[in-house]
Amino acid sequence: MGKVSVGLRGWRFDEQEIFTDDEQFKPLDEIPADPRQRLLRLLSLVDKPCDCCYIIHGAENKQQCNRARAVYGEALDEVLLCDDHETDFIYWYQHAGGSDLRGSAHFSDQFHEWFASGKRAPDSFGRIEHVETDPEALPELPSPDEIQARFEATYEPRTIDLRDYMETPENASLSPADRFDDEELAELETSYPTDE
Repeated sequence: MGKVSVGLRGWRFDEQEIFTDDEQFKPLDEIPADPRQRLLRLLSLVDKPCDCCYIIHGAENKQQCNRARAVYGEALDEVLLCDDHETDFIYWYQHAGGSDLRGSAHFSDQFHEWFASGKRAPDSFGRIEHVETDPEALPELPSPDEIQARFEATYEPRTIDLRDYMETPENASLSPADRFDDEELAELETSYPTDE
């Protein structure tokens, strides 16, 4: 098995981490934390507009924005791009300092600022060519409702008594008055410094 993008290009997953042998998504609790986080984040991103289109058209003309086809960056600091603007992002990443920001908390903000200031990939940079190998063969990304149902089906609430994890004497739950006699309590009194 190799690497595969799901829902949007860009983020790549190891197939054996997210798919079963019969090419279905594994239960969430069987997927390692990082790919699970990105898969769950993808659910909220697959129908979002391209960030660059949104910068150009604004919220009031959101219907003119192209739908995102690619996602780059880290979950919650990602950049969403349509086919037309992916080239601008790749140029920024490769030639305008974007790669220096990889993994930083300002990755997406810096790209957005670069793009909003009117900078673009030069025409000579060319477009990104993608090779899609049988995209129909991938299972559908589960819906948020399906993920919630899977979670509820396997979730078993349990009560944790923190006292089980404390290394204390048996009388630790007793109040100071119950643990000590009057003479010992007098020695425990706290004195505070005064001006005298």
